[in-house]
Amino acid sequence: MDIDASLTGPHRGLRTRPGTLLLGPAGRRLWVDYLDDQPGFAGRIDYIHKLNMPLLFTVRPNCAPDPQRSDGQWLPSRLRTTQRFGDAQLTETRFITWDDCAVSIQHWRNQGSAPITLRADYDRDLISDTADLRGRRYIDQHDFTLLVHLEASRADLWAGIQLEAGQECHLTIVATVRHLPGKASATDPTLPEGPATGTVPVAEESGVELLAAHRREYQHWYASVPTLVSDNELLNRLWAYRWYILRNSMSEPGLGHLPGTVMYEGRSHKMTKAPWRPTGWEFSKVIPLSTSLHVQDLRWRADPADTIEVLSSAARLQGTDGQLYSHTVREQMKPYANYFGWAMALFAQLHGAASVPDAVLVAAKEQVRGEHREMVTSDDELSVVHDHKRTGKEYQPSYWYFHDYPADPKDKTTFTPLKRVDRAVYQYLNAKGVVALCAARQDPDEQEFRDLARRLAASILAKQWDPGTEFFYDLHHRTDERAMVRNVVGFYPWWAGLTDERHTAGLRRALAPGYFGGAEPYPSVAQDCPAFRPAGGWLGNFIKGRNGCMWNGPSWPYTTAITLDAIARTASADDADLVDEFASGFWALARQHFRDGDVAVPYLVEHYDGLTGEPISDEPDYNHSFLIDVIVRYVAGLRVEDDGLFLEPLEIGLGQLRLAELPVGSHRLTIELTGRGDGRSARVQCGEHVLVDGPVRGRVRIPECPHP
Repeated sequence: MDIDASLTGPHRGLRTRPGTLLLGPAGRRLWVDYLDDQPGFAGRIDYIHKLNMPLLFTVRPNCAPDPQRSDGQWLPSRLRTTQRFGDAQLTETRFITWDDCAVSIQHWRNQGSAPITLRADYDRDLISDTADLRGRRYIDQHDFTLLVHLEASRADLWAGIQLEAGQECHLTIVATVRHLPGKASATDPTLPEGPATGTVPVAEESGVELLAAHRREYQHWYASVPTLVSDNELLNRLWAYRWYILRNSMSEPGLGHLPGTVMYEGRSHKMTKAPWRPTGWEFSKVIPLSTSLHVQDLRWRADPADTIEVLSSAARLQGTDGQLYSHTVREQMKPYANYFGWAMALFAQLHGAASVPDAVLVAAKEQVRGEHREMVTSDDELSVVHDHKRTGKEYQPSYWYFHDYPADPKDKTTFTPLKRVDRAVYQYLNAKGVVALCAARQDPDEQEFRDLARRLAASILAKQWDPGTEFFYDLHHRTDERAMVRNVVGFYPWWAGLTDERHTAGLRRALAPGYFGGAEPYPSVAQDCPAFRPAGGWLGNFIKGRNGCMWNGPSWPYTTAITLDAIARTASADDADLVDEFASGFWALARQHFRDGDVAVPYLVEHYDGLTGEPISDEPDYNHSFLIDVIVRYVAGLRVEDDGLFLEPLEIGLGQLRLAELPVGSHRLTIELTGRGDGRSARVQCGEHVLVDGPVRGRVRIPECPHP
């Protein structure tokens, strides 16, 4: 996939910081939160974690900038801008290389009749060696020393150069950023051993070769990504954007708890913008709940190396209780419920059980055993949740159901621990994931986890399902009384394949107006709940601020994708109403990925108003959901199952779709769909071998490819 051709658009900037600019590429450790609309790298810049560096370098002409915003183009690999400073015009290209170099390529033109002076500048508190333009700063909150080195294609730029009337010049400026662990002494090197700035010297003023080398390196990752082309621009750009989010969230901290390749929940945050002292919650850390979601999508990349590393990095963060803990490089944080073991099995489904490192399977086993050991209080195997934040869905109203939704949810006397549906389903899926790997490896532990999965399935269906209202509910931790709140996690058993035709009427009922239907797919709690607030806040009190996480009405892409998966796996070609619901919900979620639904501006955030779809928060390119997997399995229709491959696309209104180079073992499948409804036909190929070619309605078995 050519990512720049697939996702180029106009400027992007933070909604809550009008006039700022977003940059496309991120390095192993270096990235931009936002840039101020001025030359170079000024704004809020981060390294490994959120730092809020205010300035690496800039160029200041001796004339004021025009008041309007710069013109330009946002591309995944770079940012292009054009702006005026009186009679001076600047065209600039900015990017960050994978080896953590911030590069600005500038073309200045004096269109006036008087000379203009250009002078480069930098943060005097950061760059202390003004001769060699080197500096360091100890980052106490993460215990490493930040190292910066500046270079320019013209050494006299730092003192100031004069541009005569009608004259133009090309400049290239690079900030190389590295780190040393701990508090480095004055005798430590100012730049440790590591990748050089690039294969092209910075002295090349035009920067042409430096940019070309960066573009080749940046595009290389996407060479292993399947290519999707359809007759719908929203779908085409959605596909490209989801892959961009994954690539943009990858990091190699190389420090402390995070020595290898990891994937963050995003590069944005819920933190203050105070220079060097951010406070609040950042997503640039490893959160194993998100790891499960990442792997479910990332597995569709033909090169499995990064997915293996992401799984391995999460496995290293396991505590003695078996839980996978969130981490920064220096700090162990809380564990969140997740489906790590199931994500492991989904990856192995495409790339083979042998591709899963032994340590990952060991961690998956111990997570299931630890959950059983630490959180199960009865023979029903259902875990008890004592902290409403630990499943990643704080303030779900069911925790306060038994005290009639008090005005102050922070009053601990009104809180009831629960046997949660989401936690039970995750444990079931994790046990199933371990079973799949053990079976493939002839591991004798298989039966232990198979028996546990069977007992969990029986308890979820017998206890958490309410026959009267036909939905799944959380339970009181002691009495097993159902908390009669339709939380969005009530869809999880359908997603996990625990249900059958006896439960389908309940799925339809839950999707009706007044519950989860007729709203922005899908509110975090049904509209009939007394605590339902689509914009967040607890009964009108915004106890976590206007952007805070409140799972009592807003819509999250995370659970919307799971609900869509639940609907799709339940629907057959004859279930027209469920197919229509899937199509409607899918397109609504697709539009959420773009600001105001405008496909030109990708901008996925954490959560949305549960009725109107208005973005509540402002964390662009948020990486806490899966959707690539939904597109492959339900839009293109490729179902990879234990007894073979099947094609069963759902009708969402496409006239044409081609999805090429899907990895399944050693095979690379291409699916082409043409036509709509009963007139739809399909062609499935593996290389030169045509496996399916003809009409498709319902489920079609894909024959085995003769290619080994």
